[in-house]
Amino acid sequence: MIGLISATAAGAAARDRLAAAWPDRTRVYDGPVADAVRAAFAECEQLVCFLATGAVVRLIAPLLGDKVSDPGVVCVDEGGRFAVSLVGGHAGGANELAGEVAGLLGARPVVTTATDSVGLPGLDTLGFPVEGDVAAVSRALLDGEPVALEAELPWPLPPLPVADQGSYTIRSTDRAVEPAGHEVLLRPPSLVVGVGASRGAPADEVHDLVTGALREAGLSVKSLAELATVDAKAEEPGILQAARRLGVPVVTYSAEELARVDVPNPSGAPLAAVGTPSVAEAAALVRGGELLVPKRKSERADGRPAMATCAVVRRPGRGRLAVVGLGPGARDLLTPRAREELRRASVLVGLDQYVDQIRDLLRPGTRVLESGLGAEEERARTAVAEARRGQAVALIGSGDAGVYAMASPALAEASDDIDVVGVPGVTAALAAGAILGAPLGHDHVSISLSDLHTPWEVIERRVRAAAEADLVVTFYNPRSRGRDWQLPKALAILAGHREPSTPVGVVRNASRADESSRLTTLSALDPAIVDMMTVVTVGNTATREIAGRMVTPRGYRWQGES
Repeated sequence: MIGLISATAAGAAARDRLAAAWPDRTRVYDGPVADAVRAAFAECEQLVCFLATGAVVRLIAPLLGDKVSDPGVVCVDEGGRFAVSLVGGHAGGANELAGEVAGLLGARPVVTTATDSVGLPGLDTLGFPVEGDVAAVSRALLDGEPVALEAELPWPLPPLPVADQGSYTIRSTDRAVEPAGHEVLLRPPSLVVGVGASRGAPADEVHDLVTGALREAGLSVKSLAELATVDAKAEEPGILQAARRLGVPVVTYSAEELARVDVPNPSGAPLAAVGTPSVAEAAALVRGGELLVPKRKSERADGRPAMATCAVVRRPGRGRLAVVGLGPGARDLLTPRAREELRRASVLVGLDQYVDQIRDLLRPGTRVLESGLGAEEERARTAVAEARRGQAVALIGSGDAGVYAMASPALAEASDDIDVVGVPGVTAALAAGAILGAPLGHDHVSISLSDLHTPWEVIERRVRAAAEADLVVTFYNPRSRGRDWQLPKALAILAGHREPSTPVGVVRNASRADESSRLTTLSALDPAIVDMMTVVTVGNTATREIAGRMVTPRGYRWQGES
């Protein structure tokens, strides 16, 4: 919950804007400011104070404990110009909150945390438990000193400017080891514990069994990702309570799924009870991995039969491929999600001219693999191969990566051994449509006129079908020096079903600095003005030019009007 505190009318107005935008995330604290700050500090995970930073510093100073447990505090000035991350930048989420608040209020976020200021990911913000001398290793990264990455357990990490060796170390491991001097341990969630339990098994017995198995195997409980069991035990109180104490979810599988898993220690007891010869081992192994601790039973001090079993599996880190649409070119049409993925990726793969568009957004240490025109399949294979090596990869394309771009070849290469995330972007048809007016107000279709990958006979059949169906048509890849006859041919097909006065919009380099557009008609369009940087949108029989804009009505009430 985010506590909101204000002292003036202007602050209250800004406060109320946040409260209206985040009704489920915020709570307004009224009354004397000092009392409100104390109450919100004790009750909320984060605070937004519409007060001077000096005043907030004095009010929260007696309340501060440590950076792990203190809430994140953001201050917004009286003029609403700045959202300042004051306390708890990383652990309290104040840096991210400052950006969110600034976005809603039209302010500028102010973040002074050193790593954030220079674009380095904070070692305590990677989403993993972290141990060791975080401050010293972070300072070494900032100062450009050699910091080595020892990936005992490969895991997709954001870019880190690391060296092959150095006096400072970042180690990724799930082993129960203590950090050495000038070392940070990252604890990726690599361990899965399968659990079987009799009805009424005590939570203490389940908890002690799990932690004991990890400890004796030399494994860190901080790398525990989940407890896994059979569906029949989805509501077993002892398992659920143990999972809550361990801070991990419970994942369940059907008895049929578990029965198909080959395990070293099958048993007739679970087969009779829940329909599978193994629960603990099978639930841990069902999604693959290395069995580190075979099935073991709990021990009870009173000598009664064990009520719980467990097995421990290490799952390898899965590489991550984000297929990112950059939009039509304008920086403000690049989505926040795309920015986030670009900064998360340790490897970027893309066409050289697209890489140049966003190179300044990449974090230090990002490995860039760029190539020229005509290497789409090669880029797709490269991106998938890097993800299979356990990297966090971003494969970029213009517009929307799923529209005549990189998503199709990449997903054709990828299998289920990597995680794939699609990040939508503003595609050229939409960018051009917004410039022209509202040409896509009714049913529409996009057709590429490039016959490099699609036979012209197929393209022509699609154009003819769109013409007969009276669809608005946007042509991608309409004309190049080597392909100058396809656009006239396609326009001729449409002309057989539409009036010569049908509006046609031509937009070149939509949203970029050298953007140009014109509105003409089907009979007046000169194909010579069109090139590969252009999209051509041809209206349907209801499309009209209104006040210099191209408009297709949502219905057909204009049909037949002059």
